[in-house]
Amino acid sequence: MGLEDKLNNAATNHLGAAKEGAGKLTGNRELEREGQLDQAQAKLQEAGGNVLDAAKGVGSNLKDAAAKVTGGFRKE
Repeated sequence: MGLEDKLNNAATNHLGAAKEGAGKLTGNRELEREGQLDQAQAKLQEAGGNVLDAAKGVGSNLKDAAAKVTGGFRKE
């Protein structure tokens, strides 16, 4: 996940928290729910990005491990 994505998610999360708080203060349940939805969306996007980042690391580790294994079978 890139820096821009992380910043967008953080902004969405904070704006959602502000909406939720404003909704609670004014008694506007719709605004409160919208803020909660924004926060949930930001958290899901962050989790998805974390999964993608982890998957990239796994792929790289598998390539390295395969190279070490096949290197042990080569005659030099």
